[in-house]
Amino acid sequence: MSEEEKKEETRIGVFVCSCGSNIGGLVDVHALAEYAKTLPNVVFTEDNLYTCSETGLAQIKKGIKEHNLNRVIVASCTPRTHEPLFRDCIEEEGVNEYLFNFVNIRDQCTWVHQKEPEAAFEKAKDVIRMGVAKADKLEALENITVDATPTALVIGGGVSGMTAALSLANQGFETHLVEREKELGGRIKTLYKLFPSDQEAQVLLDNLKKNVESNKNLTIYTSAQVKNIEGFVGNYEVEVEQDGKRIDLAIGVILVAVGASLFTPTGMYGYDGKIRITQHELEAKLQNNEVKAKDVVMIQCVGSRNDERAYCSNVCCMTALKNALIIKENDPEANVTILFRDLYTPGTHYEDYYRRAREEGIIFMEYNLEKKPQVEENQIKFYNEYLGEEMIVPYDLLVLSTPLVANNDNKALAQMLKVPLEENQFFLEAHVKLRPMDFATDGVFICGAAKWPVDITESITQGYAAASRASTIISHDTIEVEGATSFLPDYNKALCTGCEVCITVCPYKAIRKNEDDEIEITQVLCKGCGVCGATCTNHAIIIRHFTDEQILSEIYAFGGI
Repeated sequence: MSEEEKKEETRIGVFVCSCGSNIGGLVDVHALAEYAKTLPNVVFTEDNLYTCSETGLAQIKKGIKEHNLNRVIVASCTPRTHEPLFRDCIEEEGVNEYLFNFVNIRDQCTWVHQKEPEAAFEKAKDVIRMGVAKADKLEALENITVDATPTALVIGGGVSGMTAALSLANQGFETHLVEREKELGGRIKTLYKLFPSDQEAQVLLDNLKKNVESNKNLTIYTSAQVKNIEGFVGNYEVEVEQDGKRIDLAIGVILVAVGASLFTPTGMYGYDGKIRITQHELEAKLQNNEVKAKDVVMIQCVGSRNDERAYCSNVCCMTALKNALIIKENDPEANVTILFRDLYTPGTHYEDYYRRAREEGIIFMEYNLEKKPQVEENQIKFYNEYLGEEMIVPYDLLVLSTPLVANNDNKALAQMLKVPLEENQFFLEAHVKLRPMDFATDGVFICGAAKWPVDITESITQGYAAASRASTIISHDTIEVEGATSFLPDYNKALCTGCEVCITVCPYKAIRKNEDDEIEITQVLCKGCGVCGATCTNHAIIIRHFTDEQILSEIYAFGGI
């Protein structure tokens, strides 16, 4: 078939979305749809208020039927949020999902050029024209199908990890729980009571451990560590070391629930672990009824929200309120003062907890980072932001609220799993809103303080959520993964010099040399990021759905060459 014959058969439909006022409030969406009609191989265009709505999707299906469309373009928001929806839509009408092209005229046009509506309109025309040019070059692809092992591995035996493991085991999946300490529990083992319920932490822990240890689908490995992970979604080979013995596991999905570590404020505010202690150390004293102090001062944000750790640790304010209330409950005559920069009490329940603390006579005073409290032998000098003057507060117990920090071995585990860490060395999810329990690497999930400091309530919630996401994979005998991957076609193998640059740069470890010393790409591991294709010195590697021809067609359409 000649190129001309192919072009005659290409029938492209373009659907331009107003996205409410996000796009339509700045540019003329109907005029964009009319412009698209003038482009090569476009046989139908339409503008919609919300193309992602049930009505909008119905219009796409109708357009495919009535105009025999074999390529579909949606010009609207971002593929990160809605591309799967539109792909499924056209596939239901018999059009291969990879013959869909998403054109972003919201993020790339109307949002970034809000003060230049005319320029935004012209740019939207350019982007649509480029999208049409690429659509003409698209090829039908098939997703890759692989077998899935119906077993799960949970790394970390804290509250979040136990919750996730128990949820999966209760669904009937064989589950393995690996904990590096001698006992399950994680951070909750060191807590006295939980906010805002004031339930004793040990009660929750005992119930969780009882359910976990009695579940027939759950195998627990304490004093154990994951030493190596190979494979891909549905088919991981995991090596666990326990008491010097090696245990090999065949795993379908992996859940990371390793929690976080406690920051020790060495050299801060005279910390000595005796009368100047952390909230964590206070928990043990409260549990053993060892707090006899009459003047207690708590300082918030010690070691966080500074140049070294810019983040808020999320749990410190509520922990301080909880422990302050316990002190007042044990001794109503005790004077408790909390020095804070900001108070974080999210939600109505936590806000009520704060009001209760005020009602019980706990004093709150604000300080700022430029005038930090000065700790002396039995008093603290600080600048009161409310009164605008220096104050002196006596103490016989100083409690420092310190942050949760990432574990030192997070990097090693991340490298084994081929998942990223964020700047503070916590694990980084695929998308904070759309895929908060997923990693970009398929088959690996995250929950609890491993990805950010969270309280016990949220740890439990995330444990259930991660288990739910993981079950969508191992509940099937086979799974489908993305078909837009890199590959080395036979006709290009002569171009490959075996330089191994592609092996070095691949972030997913999808490329290796086989026993014949040839470059081999494991399709199921590849995420189609294109790094290998971009760095291949002889252009031997091709990225499906983003071929040179497809990319160059967009450049030519824009007029760049």
